[in-house]
Amino acid sequence: MLVKKSVLVVSLVILYVNMMAQKRELNVGLAFQQTQYLYNENGLAFDYSCANLLNKHLHIKGAFVSSRLGSAIGSNALKQDNYMIGAHYYFSNEKPLQYFAGLNTGIFHVDYEDALFDVLPSNNTLFGIETGLSYRFKIPLNVSFSLGYHLINGNGTNVSGSLFPVYYKLGVYYRLEKLFTH
Repeated sequence: MLVKKSVLVVSLVILYVNMMAQKRELNVGLAFQQTQYLYNENGLAFDYSCANLLNKHLHIKGAFVSSRLGSAIGSNALKQDNYMIGAHYYFSNEKPLQYFAGLNTGIFHVDYEDALFDVLPSNNTLFGIETGLSYRFKIPLNVSFSLGYHLINGNGTNVSGSLFPVYYKLGVYYRLEKLFTH
């Protein structure tokens, strides 16, 4: 029994040391999204990768973008919120200019602000594809531009009519390089 506990403790210590020694990267920043023919939706975003995620080729991304921080400021535009998470593959992660492609999913919510529209769908699942370019500057700054397509998009009957399929996104990220160093 003591041998099993010792092996478990040693294994956990080795796992912890291995995790701390691997290269990790966390980027946080702003996302500026333009839906084709509709709203500007802006918000916050993150991008995380580490050596265990296909040697930093796979990135886990997340964002909250909203027309409340874009087109709906000072206007009668619909207030739409997008909560997204995705997995993107970076094809040349060792170079400053990187091409990526991936899948996103999440939740879309629109606030019609009038009980008259309560019969319309206001919450939907997001699922889509995204591809683009990212540039990694020598200073701790990354900038990306991408094109996305919502595979589930608005028909006004069972999906909100304001969930348009095509969007463009600009991301400006600050690299938190010192976060994972000892």
